[in-house]
Amino acid sequence: MIAAILKEPNNENRVSLLPEQVQALIKKNVQVVVEEDAGKNASAWNNAYTDAGATIVSRQKALESDLILSIHPLTDNDITHVKANAVLLGVYQPLFCKDIMQSWASKNLNCFSIDMIPRTTRAQSMDVLSSQANIAGYRAVLLAATLLPHYFPMFMTAAGSIAPAKVLILGAGVAGLQAIATARRLGAVVEVFDTRPAVKEEVQSLGAKFIEVEGAADASKAGGYAVEQTEEYKQKQQQKIAASVAKSNVIITTAQIPGRQAPILITQEMLHSMKTGSVIIDLAAATGGNTPLTKNNEHITTDNGVLIVGNSNLQSGMPSDASKLYGKNIMNFLQLIITNEGAINLNFEDELVKGTCITNNGKIVHERVIG
Repeated sequence: MIAAILKEPNNENRVSLLPEQVQALIKKNVQVVVEEDAGKNASAWNNAYTDAGATIVSRQKALESDLILSIHPLTDNDITHVKANAVLLGVYQPLFCKDIMQSWASKNLNCFSIDMIPRTTRAQSMDVLSSQANIAGYRAVLLAATLLPHYFPMFMTAAGSIAPAKVLILGAGVAGLQAIATARRLGAVVEVFDTRPAVKEEVQSLGAKFIEVEGAADASKAGGYAVEQTEEYKQKQQQKIAASVAKSNVIITTAQIPGRQAPILITQEMLHSMKTGSVIIDLAAATGGNTPLTKNNEHITTDNGVLIVGNSNLQSGMPSDASKLYGKNIMNFLQLIITNEGAINLNFEDELVKGTCITNNGKIVHERVIG
């Protein structure tokens, strides 16, 4: 079997597997080809891949492989070079890209989207959403600190005292928790909102204040994700958030609902209440953002001087470690579909294989994507 590692689009610095991970794949009797300069932006040069036993090839040649690893979806032109029954593995956001999934199914491609893997204990070592969100939360705070025209920590100097920055984090998932830890290390005062009361203890253990709103819908069966809330709850939520927004210097927003537009948590009215020079880092920008003005991959300044940064791919800015963690997730998943003899074996009796598979045998097979 031949496995290929593709070079990602220009706005992506990560790579699916680093050279040391390629070595592990070759030990399983898999022949590995790498598109030229695929890992360059992640500090993995062509010679490192060849030293690990891989072969450097053109993109077209790589696309002719049995297993194709790419973080982002392939283009329509790419797909014309992919052979029937090939396996594609990456982060394809199938709930938002159903047309692409249908097109791949019609070409009899086996698509596995690792971002759809069931969030079970067994799947933790394959959870790319968590490994990459950890980095995004960390970098969101560092980015905010460089853009904010104030110190993060409190300073007492001969020239006077500087109050610590007030940071509000909306969403206490993996990204939010890492953002809390990073902001606290930098000396900020941190408040946190999340619809899931179960995260209160984790938030407080990191030294932040948890904003409680009564009446949240039960999210215990949502696999660790947020769920849609009632209108009554949303009104209570907005009132509580508004009070914290008005006094915050930095806001990190992370709230997303799988398969839906991100909820608007910071309204236009709330934006007008913020102090000039305040910074919002919106990690939900790819699905619409948590403010009405967010635009993905853009910096927007409001008429009262609040900077809104839309960026759902901050992990790409730390490509070496991001690729290392992503690659470990991928290698752990590949153990489920590659035999020790280097052949592909799609065992759909395995809940993780089944739960990650989007297209197979010429049709979309994932229930959530079908629905």
